[in-house]
Amino acid sequence: MDLLNDLSACAICSDRFAATHTAHRPRPVVWFRPGARILIAGQAPGARVHESGRPFTDPSGDRLRAWMGVDEATFYDRSRIAIVPMAFCFPGYNAKGSDLPPPKICAKTWRADVMAHVGDVPLVLLIGGYAQSWHLGTRTNVTDTVTAWRDHAPRAYPLPHPSWRNTGWLKENPWFEAEVLPSLRARVQDVLA
Repeated sequence: MDLLNDLSACAICSDRFAATHTAHRPRPVVWFRPGARILIAGQAPGARVHESGRPFTDPSGDRLRAWMGVDEATFYDRSRIAIVPMAFCFPGYNAKGSDLPPPKICAKTWRADVMAHVGDVPLVLLIGGYAQSWHLGTRTNVTDTVTAWRDHAPRAYPLPHPSWRNTGWLKENPWFEAEVLPSLRARVQDVLA
């Protein structure tokens, strides 16, 4: 099995995506290789990433790179950073324009093989509840999981989604920028050195 080619050609959600408000086709965004030093485990690509075919090519990517303290060249260097969402395709929008959750069939079908392919990574960034639940086995909400970040660091850092929709959350939780981000940036620099 050629994992990268098979995953890039995956269309198991064709009918599911055709039935969404966006009525789009699958386009897996595959951005990883063995030997990476950092794994970014996210939720699923958004509409802009679906169009570009490159992860985090949207304002949330700008914010995530700022959180990490890395430039675009470093962020997109697959030999250093693997980006593996819980679903590889944009799940679409519902009739109200909200993001649909990542289809569980994606992680069930691909995640174990992808994790084995990527191998042991010294730093894992867990963005959002779906990634936190899968990797940490947590059943708590994102705020509680991120609040307990020291329980998982320095190997894993649970993070809220860097979407601009979470600006209110960041204002309500100033400890995140004051405590978590300096620790995260130092760890990123240490791991990439």
